[in-house]
Amino acid sequence: MQSQKKTAAQRCLDAEDLWSMDRIGQLALAPDGRRAVCTLTRSSVAENRSRSSLWLLPTERAAPLQLTQCGDKDGQPAWSPQGDRIAFLARREQGEGARDETPQLYLISPDGGEAQRVSQFAPGIESFKWLADGKRILFAAWVWPGLKGAAAQARQYREFSQRKESGYATSEAYYRYWDHNIPQGRVLHLLLLELATGRVRDLFEGTAYELPRDAAGNEVYDPSPDGRRVAFQHDPARPPLPGNRLALAEIDLGTRRIKPLADDAQWDFGAPRYRPDGKALACTAAQVGHRHTALNQLALVGPGRGWRLADEHADLHVQAPLRWAADASALFFTAEQRGRCHLWRHGLAAQDLAIAHQGGWVQGFDIAGEVLVIASDSAMHPVRVQARRAGMDEPMRLESFNDGLLAQRQLGELREVSVTGALGEPVQLWLTLPPGFDAKRKAKKKYPVMQVIHGGPFAAAGDTFSYRWNPHVLAGRGHVIAQVNYHGSSGFGFAFRDSIMGRQGQLELEDIEAASDWLRKQPWADKQRLSATGGSYGGFLVAWMNGHVKPGRYRSYVCHAGVFDRVATFSADSYMDRPRDLGARYWDDGPKVLAQSPHSAAAQMHTPTLVIHGALDYRVPDCNGLAYYNTLKARGVDARLLWFPDENHWVLKPQNSRLWYREFLDWIVAHDAPAGARRA
Repeated sequence: MQSQKKTAAQRCLDAEDLWSMDRIGQLALAPDGRRAVCTLTRSSVAENRSRSSLWLLPTERAAPLQLTQCGDKDGQPAWSPQGDRIAFLARREQGEGARDETPQLYLISPDGGEAQRVSQFAPGIESFKWLADGKRILFAAWVWPGLKGAAAQARQYREFSQRKESGYATSEAYYRYWDHNIPQGRVLHLLLLELATGRVRDLFEGTAYELPRDAAGNEVYDPSPDGRRVAFQHDPARPPLPGNRLALAEIDLGTRRIKPLADDAQWDFGAPRYRPDGKALACTAAQVGHRHTALNQLALVGPGRGWRLADEHADLHVQAPLRWAADASALFFTAEQRGRCHLWRHGLAAQDLAIAHQGGWVQGFDIAGEVLVIASDSAMHPVRVQARRAGMDEPMRLESFNDGLLAQRQLGELREVSVTGALGEPVQLWLTLPPGFDAKRKAKKKYPVMQVIHGGPFAAAGDTFSYRWNPHVLAGRGHVIAQVNYHGSSGFGFAFRDSIMGRQGQLELEDIEAASDWLRKQPWADKQRLSATGGSYGGFLVAWMNGHVKPGRYRSYVCHAGVFDRVATFSADSYMDRPRDLGARYWDDGPKVLAQSPHSAAAQMHTPTLVIHGALDYRVPDCNGLAYYNTLKARGVDARLLWFPDENHWVLKPQNSRLWYREFLDWIVAHDAPAGARRA
């Protein structure tokens, strides 16, 4: 399907190469469409750190230009409505040894020069958006809700940051997320910054409103085109709980009056985006009252008319952000489809849905007039930026950041096949072949096979480039890498996604085993050397396999951040969602929960396993990995532990990533069956 020819100077991709690559992040397009700005992250393995800067990408043929150079983590760039300035978040040196303690807003001219800090909000800024007049900026920040004014927030922040005790005390049900505690005693508010004076006004001050506590970006709020109103997402329940359905409301910036826009006990709303004329807005809507696994659908909110679905028939999960066409005739969004993520265009008048840019995997996009910029990757390359204009047959590439490195590396072929899995349904299987793969090799020189099981479960393996589980790096020692999109995976419609609820592990295992059966029948596969690896939900499935698959079928397992004990995992940040997935709460129906917990089959676990976990993982707390490793050791099963005190659900530091790949591949290779070993 996709391949790369080898030259004498080429070698396989390795973990060092992943940290030598320029990583393109957030992307924003100037109002006139002539230039885009993106974040670019470059890493140093020796320094064990990464730095992000802003780069300009002209959409007409010209070379990229580095815009910022002084910061370590310049991010979230956004053009002013007039196109004369770019705002971004950073923590920078302020001279004489002083440094921003928290992220602040900076402005820089797209023509260059020094960036100027324009905010001094002590608790820091999480995300922001420009207002249409270019004189005000809307931002989100963690604040103490009982205080009035920025000065009071600053005093409280100084007192809090200077405290000596490390204990975290709370009575909240929603108190931690991913890898950090939610700031103690604080909530996420919307505030308004006047650039000329530096004045900050808390729009939610004196109210019970707050933004969702897991809001990582600015997709949860949007200012109207006239700058008079702001639509935002919030939890209408008290107290707010993780997993609650969310509503939309609108605040008038003049009167500070707040009115509901979309609030329905059966639906979860998000990603508000005003129409260019400001008279309506688009959003996502998921019918969670029917099933908590409901897909996000495209919806419209009109003045005095409530809300309605824009398309009730598309079996796609609409992802934020939403973008309007300049003439408001269509909406653009990304959504997965069969192991790829495309940019879609939904025409409102004719109710037509079409792919505006085909993945690979579209990671980001923006639109201005008739210009569209897209950041997308594929299994064969990391993120690239392209521009499309009306009448253009093919998109135009705007940069060539990693082309030189990739030209010196050989990547194996990517293949897509289908196997019959659980319920007699077709299941997608991706194969990444090792460089130099020869399907016509003699039988005595067959290839070992490694199943790499994706997490989620509402995720998918596919035509995308990964830095954490890169299949080309994993194939570099001669393995065929197989990635199955088992039942529950995203991008295959609601029924497929919902099918595993209340019986987790069952259908997925049937799919994985069907893939292994197919792989073992291939003339190039060595049945003696089959292994299985997975992270997060994939780690759960690997642990599940160890107790539910006949010993010897797989030579070894790797379980990264996997659920081992369903009851102990109630300590996770997502604890309110898990009973919905399992179809039971452990105190109401213990047997049903235990029937979906790998630890309940510990007596049947015999396969050697490398267990990997991070201490800062609040999504799957590391008690799972430690208990799994200890259980295998107590049972006398060959096991190894790789534990990181400073990593979360992912492994993000360069040196730790190198260690992860080394331990991972050394484990798999060491447990490959020797020639002539007994077949499983």
